[in-house]
Amino acid sequence: MVNRESWASARPTWESERPIHLSQTGPEPDLRAYVRRNMFTSLRMGRMLVLQHIERNCLFPDYPTTFWVLAVLSVVFVGIAKAGFGGGVGVVATPLMALTISVADAAAIMLPLLIACDVFAVAHYRKTFDRRSIKLMLPGSVLGIGVGAAFFGYFASNERMLQIGLGVLAIIFVLYQLVRGLVSEAIAKRHSHAAEGILMGAISGFTSTLAHAGGPPAKIYLLPQKLPREIFVGTTVIFFASINQIKLIPYIGLDLLRIGHVGTIAVLAPLSYVGVKLGIFLNARFTDLWFNRLVYSILMITGVQLVIGKSVIIYFFVQ
Repeated sequence: MVNRESWASARPTWESERPIHLSQTGPEPDLRAYVRRNMFTSLRMGRMLVLQHIERNCLFPDYPTTFWVLAVLSVVFVGIAKAGFGGGVGVVATPLMALTISVADAAAIMLPLLIACDVFAVAHYRKTFDRRSIKLMLPGSVLGIGVGAAFFGYFASNERMLQIGLGVLAIIFVLYQLVRGLVSEAIAKRHSHAAEGILMGAISGFTSTLAHAGGPPAKIYLLPQKLPREIFVGTTVIFFASINQIKLIPYIGLDLLRIGHVGTIAVLAPLSYVGVKLGIFLNARFTDLWFNRLVYSILMITGVQLVIGKSVIIYFFVQ
């Protein structure tokens, strides 16, 4: 017969090691105070998350005054370029704004403004473009946009690398403009192949995704075809309007284009119209030679400043 002591010693260890209830060691805890304390903690955390969301998606972000000055200048340059005055001077917009805000924000703010300008340009050139060139370049541009989006995604947390990349593209663009006369003659004498159209479309898509500067690669393919001027211009307009529409997908997917940009875009959008009108006025009365030199000088200084990460004046004269 098993006695009580041997039975107690034979019980499983888990039963003898049960946790002791708080009521056995002290006064019973105040359940209401516990719930109230945790409820207030949850409310504080929720309030903090809401404030972070509002700050992140505020319709009018707290950008510095210098941003607004450079943004106004950039959008006016884009409008002037869309009016046909100054060639590709609109490429200065993204690098110029990236001096005061992140590269991603600068590119995201410019994209809807470019699309708005495209609407008017496409309406004018919708029937005057080379379909074959568009069919060859557009698939390549999709690949280039994908690579550009991957670049943005990979370096999303490395703003310095994005600045260097944008600065290098700006400098390359200026160097291309310096030798464009010689290069254009050599390119025009060549015969462009279908594979080259796909390749140049891909490069154009990549540079356009990062800096909205896809003009030079596209022209390298289009110039040898000796298209009539209006067909040439119409082809570039349709091509880049299509690219800008496609870029919306990765820009939204990577959270580059956000609700927080709406207010900024709404303020800057009317200035593109002002720029177009100013471009028409300048185009009818002046040559764009000195205007181009001024803008490309600004672009070169901006590109160097993005690469070295500080003011060019400070770098060369204070160091």
